[in-house]
Amino acid sequence: MSIRPVMTRRDLLSKTGMGFGAAALLGILEAANSSPLAPKAAHSEAKAKSVIYLFMHGGFSHVDTFDPKPELTRRNGQPLSLELARTIKTSFIHDPSKAILRGSPWQFRPGGKCGLPVSDLYPNVRDRMDDIAVVRGCYGDVFDHAPAIYLRNSGSQFPGRPCLGSWVTYGLGTENQNLPAFVVMSDGSTKSGPPAYGAGFLPALYQGTVFRGGESPILYLSNPPGITDTVQKDTLSFIEKIDRLHAESRADSTLEARIASYELAYRMQSSAPEAVDLSKESEATKKLYGIGDPLTDDFGRKCLLARRLVERGVRFLQLYSGTNTGDDWDQAHTDLVGSHTRMAGKTDKPIAGLLSDLKGRGLLDSTLVVFGGEFGRTPLSQGDTGRDHHPYGFSMWLAGGGVKGGQALGATDEFGVRAAEMRVDAHDVNATLLRLMGIDHERLTYLYQGRGQRLTDVHGENEFTARLTA
Repeated sequence: MSIRPVMTRRDLLSKTGMGFGAAALLGILEAANSSPLAPKAAHSEAKAKSVIYLFMHGGFSHVDTFDPKPELTRRNGQPLSLELARTIKTSFIHDPSKAILRGSPWQFRPGGKCGLPVSDLYPNVRDRMDDIAVVRGCYGDVFDHAPAIYLRNSGSQFPGRPCLGSWVTYGLGTENQNLPAFVVMSDGSTKSGPPAYGAGFLPALYQGTVFRGGESPILYLSNPPGITDTVQKDTLSFIEKIDRLHAESRADSTLEARIASYELAYRMQSSAPEAVDLSKESEATKKLYGIGDPLTDDFGRKCLLARRLVERGVRFLQLYSGTNTGDDWDQAHTDLVGSHTRMAGKTDKPIAGLLSDLKGRGLLDSTLVVFGGEFGRTPLSQGDTGRDHHPYGFSMWLAGGGVKGGQALGATDEFGVRAAEMRVDAHDVNATLLRLMGIDHERLTYLYQGRGQRLTDVHGENEFTARLTA
């Protein structure tokens, strides 16, 4: 069987003699006509063009950060009422009715001109509260990490469904065909693994691309010694021809995604080195993000890189704080003070720097910044020094992307046990995030197993979207 020749963008300069400007224009036109990641029209006017989702892996305590509970502090050491205790389950507190209430060891102080209270764990973020809307009425019913992470990301506690970032890039595409549309940055392995940022039943092309931490977020951007551009071009062209021949008898989105990844990798060799090079940033900017400080350097680099990628048209970025190797928010089980002091210390200055930098560059209006985790921590004490998992009432916050800052939406009860006002679950939140991107969550569907599937399934309300943007 003969192999049909395939003309790719890699062949343009060598086989057509086309100049760089004309080649770039042709590439843009070709991408617009054929690429599944080409920019697509939103359903309605979008408040945000891109998303930076800051995910505090392991579960941060809402009652120690953004949801002050004076009554909890006053009742420190007393048991929770039997009525409330019967409404919750925990992972490591075997009988909530016999556990004692634990007040926050941190002081809450007013932030910004709006005066929204934030604990001393986040003093730099506290200064940015005029740009932030805190959502205090979050709730769910999944109290183990991996299922809760899947739920927040994909709308299901089971792995295998597309995540929010995949749905966004499926619905809107991306403005830069030379960089990934959906980027994931983590500190290492997570409790959920790759399914948390996977494409599920969507074509594999829409899954997240993982960038490494440190000074080299992308490996192999340069050819190895002795490998010329011609050799690389010929090798990749041959691989592409074989892959496409193999694909003719198969319907496999994974193979199509692999072919596309080779093309993207080739294009990234010219675009990505500049995008990930932080050396061009001023010393003042690096200091703003905490780069150079051992505590904040790593997450600061991630946040600064996120800003640079948003500037270059990347649609969706998700940054994970914490790993599955003992350095995450979940160490609060046995050491609330130590774990939260450490993890908040790593993220406070970089996140505040990101918000300040985006706003100073005129990017905050078009960039939606989301801060959250899989659940909160129980107001009850686990042992003498910790807090357990707690999905029944917790907090997250949003900034930019048309969000009205300086406000708190929803509330938990006086102890922070259960969401009591303007209750929002994962489906409600995801529906609202899509709405801010100009996407109607009921219209963004993909035919799978005989019906039009969507991120929010048959759920999702937008009742607090208006309050967020008013």
